[in-house]
Amino acid sequence: MTLRERLAQLTRKLAPVSDSPRLEAELLLAEVLGKPRSWLMAWPEHPLEQTALDQIQTLLDQRLEGRPLAHVLGRREFWSLELGCDARALVPRPDTETLVEWALELPLPPHARVLDLGTGSGAIALALASERPDWQITATDIDPDSLALAHENAARLNLEHVAFRHGGWFEAVAGEPAWNLICSNPPYIAEDDPHLLREGLPFEPRHALVSGPEGLDDLKMISAEAPRHLTPGGWLLLEHGHEQGPAVRQLLQGGGFVEVQTRTDLAGLERVSGGRLPDAAA
Repeated sequence: MTLRERLAQLTRKLAPVSDSPRLEAELLLAEVLGKPRSWLMAWPEHPLEQTALDQIQTLLDQRLEGRPLAHVLGRREFWSLELGCDARALVPRPDTETLVEWALELPLPPHARVLDLGTGSGAIALALASERPDWQITATDIDPDSLALAHENAARLNLEHVAFRHGGWFEAVAGEPAWNLICSNPPYIAEDDPHLLREGLPFEPRHALVSGPEGLDDLKMISAEAPRHLTPGGWLLLEHGHEQGPAVRQLLQGGGFVEVQTRTDLAGLERVSGGRLPDAAA
């Protein structure tokens, strides 16, 4: 069987579980063959050995079970960084880059103290560390398995100046000095949301997805507690569901934040809300 033939087969079989079956088929083939996607296009008549066909079938079976492609491949690109991905943490989504972009635009001091709550795979903390090596970044997670994955990603990317703390939300950094920026992509899906049963979510850690009957429990807690952990003029940035923007802005305003606003993701949906704590003299 040639590359062209197997690529066509894979594309057809992936169509029921993927919005981009052709791309996923190319990625699976490239993974098994150890070649870039451009090589597949250049050598469509290349014959595939049985060993490669068997390996491709194994990956295809995992994907057809509903496993996220990032779990099948064991990695996902985020902010140009290749992050290891598996069932220990959420797969990093492109939407979260909206939060990273906003954080990098903020007028923070050169050695800003930055806290990433619920870091998961380490995506936000490591992206910020790659762009701002002088920032003092700490990342927390209540799940030791997630934290282990974040450690592994930091080591592989040579971003080991990021500090990791185990614990729930602000308990993980109790007694530490105030922060110039606190950011988080917390759980924000309602516990009975039907999306939890599809789109690969059954294979991701539920505790990192679900937050009470409205999906707002953790967002409420972080918004209420953050002012006690921020410097005067410090910022809080929160990722949330695309319909939760009004509720999160209200939470931030109720917590005393000013300059409250929301940024949209790549699809134009409200995805990250944030605000600044008033200066000491305000």
